[in-house]
Amino acid sequence: MQTEETTLDKIRTRPRFKMFTHLTKEEYAENLKNYLREHKDEFSGNINKEVATICVETKYDTYWKPRLSLRTEEEDDQIVIRGVFGPSSAVWTFFMFLYFSFSILWMTFFTMFYVEKQIKSNDFPWALSASFIMLACIAATYIAARFGQSKAKDEMQKLRRFAEESTLQFEKKN
Repeated sequence: MQTEETTLDKIRTRPRFKMFTHLTKEEYAENLKNYLREHKDEFSGNINKEVATICVETKYDTYWKPRLSLRTEEEDDQIVIRGVFGPSSAVWTFFMFLYFSFSILWMTFFTMFYVEKQIKSNDFPWALSASFIMLACIAATYIAARFGQSKAKDEMQKLRRFAEESTLQFEKKN
């Protein structure tokens, strides 16, 4: 696993990694618990043999507080660790719901405006204005997401360090 930060790392909202290990699920979970115990002032989390969720301890809790989700799976008689960095799944789902809803509403209002112009009707004079409002809502959602990501940048770096220090040493060399 290459750990250099690339342009792609900066673009992705939920960076992920996959690595193979020589440890069993139980051994890996125990190593994570030990690492978390050693760094309990900096990190908190929930760890079992299948899934681990790690958070950075902070005095404030923002909506975009990043987490590191680690899933241990068996693939082709090998143990693979999959990691995803990002906000909680509830926040991620909420933002995707907003994007989807505002996009559907924008398409609906713009279609109403277009059809109204094609049939030379004046039944929906507000449709074009409503479509611009939906575009503004999409932009506001994007800005809120980017703002949350920028506030969580330091925490993301700490989670990346956690992943590198607690997991990288157990990578199986080909």
